[in-house]
Amino acid sequence: MGEVVRSVFLLAFVATLAACGRSDPPARSDSRTPVSRVEGPSPRETAQCHRDLRELGVAFEPLPDRSFGPGCGIVGTVKLLDIGVPTTNLGAVRCGQALTYAQWARNAVAPAAYQILGSELAKVESMGSYNCRNVAGTARRSGHSVANAIDVGGFLLKDGRRISVLNDWNSPDPDVRRFMQVIHASACKRFGTVLGPNYNSAHRNHFHLEADRARFCR
Repeated sequence: MGEVVRSVFLLAFVATLAACGRSDPPARSDSRTPVSRVEGPSPRETAQCHRDLRELGVAFEPLPDRSFGPGCGIVGTVKLLDIGVPTTNLGAVRCGQALTYAQWARNAVAPAAYQILGSELAKVESMGSYNCRNVAGTARRSGHSVANAIDVGGFLLKDGRRISVLNDWNSPDPDVRRFMQVIHASACKRFGTVLGPNYNSAHRNHFHLEADRARFCR
């Protein structure tokens, strides 16, 4: 009987050692694990926006929805290819924002350049659209983090002049100052949030244009 007990004990001991050798590896993070989806327009709203862009004569490429981190991602976005006014540095833009921007650039900025400054608009210089970041000095995500904002820093005219927010918001030239004031006021009528040099020093060199419903213009 004692021999049987010793045999059982030995088998249990060996099994325990084997189990220790087979300990499960630590869980690994999988970069393919999807991040929670960012809230955005519905597929139906995005489809209607695509139709509106086409009716306006805007060439664009729909982009797939993607999440990049907590509060950051692109949903219902497009890549603007041709709105009639060249714009630099634009990546993914939420479709509604893209539509409002195209209308502003074509129907406000371009006419103001010709009527006030006497030259056709060659291009708008943006400082980008999508950027996963917070509003400066806060823990709140920026409209850029969902591609619903565009920063505009300057305008190039066909006569070679470059008008920038940084250098010309308070230009000594009254026509240049008027141009800046007119396009800023027009943006405030179209976008929900418009921030510029009058808001704070962080916006001294650009207009922040965001298609939300805040009705905040500075």
